[in-house]
Formats: sequence, structure tokens, C-alpha cells
Amino acid sequence: MTLSEIAGAVGGTVRDADPALLVTGPACYDSREIEPGGLFVAFPGERVDGHDFAATAMAGGAAAVLAARPVGVPAVVVDDVQAAFGRLAAAVIERAPALTVIGVTGSVGKTTTKDLLGQVLSRLGPTVAPPGNRNNEIGIPTNVSLVVPDTRFLVCEFGARHVGDVAYLARLTRPRVGVVTTVGESHLSEFGSLANTTTAKGELVEALPAAGHAVLNADDPRVAGMAARSAAPVTFYGTGPAATVRAEDIVVDEHGRASFRMGTPAGSAHVRLRPGIGPRVHRHYRPASART
Repeated sequence: MTLSEIAGAVGGTVRDADPALLVTGPACYDSREIEPGGLFVAFPGERVDGHDFAATAMAGGAAAVLAARPVGVPAVVVDDVQAAFGRLAAAVIERAPALTVIGVTGSVGKTTTKDLLGQVLSRLGPTVAPPGNRNNEIGIPTNVSLVVPDTRFLVCEFGARHVGDVAYLARLTRPRVGVVTTVGESHLSEFGSLANTTTAKGELVEALPAAGHAVLNADDPRVAGMAARSAAPVTFYGTGPAATVRAEDIVVDEHGRASFRMGTPAGSAHVRLRPGIGPRVHRHYRPASART
């Protein structure tokens, strides 16, 4: 995108640069990790102010800076950097009509599910599913900036500490498929109750279009109940009879490698995972969600 296009998308103004200057790399908020042609996002802070590192980012190869004030180098200046970064992510999604976004949320299991989905989908086409758990209002726009014109799938992990967080992230990324793992006591101090946690995680399901697809854990009653909030078709996964896609005969060997039989309406297959994933998968049945 050109600086002019970025400014138009985020409601900013181009400073100290030709508006036709092209940003060709991903966005980054750490000046030490900027890639050539990338956009440095200068978040203000009480202890560390990203604006102080704008020149360092430019020396490292950045094409321009997203900033709250002029910084003496090519920049798009906005009133609110975080809000503008979110609007930029939404613009990137809007410019990629062939892209399918898969959102993953839940109290536990989000990162492993995202990683498994990334492995599966990468066999079907170019996929963005970065390692780690950048799952908030800063991390998700950072991941979205990795999308290029030929990207076919983007897998987003949606974290939340308050009701409304997932809804906001879904508005930015417009997921077509939503996977919910579990509802548990993680961050209960922030949510206040399991009912609020359920409301928050279900915001992903509510955001899906009618032509999308919800993938819900049939073994967790709170997650299974989210089907009533979905305008999209629902597939249930798990280990019990209510699951359309089931993991059966689960075994974890002495090396931590899980194996099981995956049962689906189209047939069944034996699945073996690499060492280390097994114990986590055994607890939360995440391969079944990847299979759907």
C-alpha cells in the first residue's frame, strides 16, 4: 500500500514523504525487528515511547512510520495509533477478497489449535498462522500485515479479558470460520463470571456470516450452547456421541505422542501427532477442530 492509501484507510495524514511511497513489508512495533520496506508502528507509552525509535526503525529498513505526531521521517500521522492500526488491519483484509479468515478462541487451547490449523491449511495454499500467541488488539493487526495478495488462509487466535474484546477483533478480521475450544476459569478475575466468559467467547460465533461455519466443542456444554448464537452452519467436534467429528481410541505413548482414530461423516482415519503436542491435545481434543 502507498502512504496515501494507508492514510486514507486509517484517517491520517502523510508527513515528510511522497504520498506515493510504497510500503512493501509487514508492520512491526519493535524497531529491532523491522523488515525492509515495512511499517514501524510507534506506540506511545509511559515508560517507552515508540516515537523515540522511529529513526532507528528507518535505519533498519522501514519504509515509513505510523505515528501520533511528526517524527522527522516518512510517516502517516494519526490521532490514535492503536485505533489506526486496527483500521489498517481491516483495510488489508478488505483488499484480499480471496482470503479466508479462520478465528480461534476459547479459555485454553487457542495457540495449539491455531498451529494445527496452520499446518493443515498450508497444504492447501499460502497460509498466515504465525507462531506464538499474538492474539490482542496489537498482535492481530501485526499478523494481518503478513497477508500478501496470494495468501489464501489467515488463522487468527482471539484472546480476550473483557466482554467485547473478541467482537472488536472479529470486526477487524471478518472471520468466515470460527473455532471455539473451551470455556474455563482462565482470566476469571477479569471476566467476573463464567457467564461473562461464555458471552465473550461466543462473540466469535455471533460474528460469522451466514455463509460461514462455526466449529464448536461438543464436550463443553457452554461452547456447544453457542450454536444458538450462530447464523452460520455448525459442526461439533469432541469425543462423545454429540460430536460430528470425533477423536476416538486416544492414546499418548511414553514419548508424549498422541494417536487416535478420527471419525467423520465421510469416513475415519488414524492420526498420529508429533511428540509434545499429545498431552495438550488429549486434554482438549483440538485435532478434531482442525479436521473440520
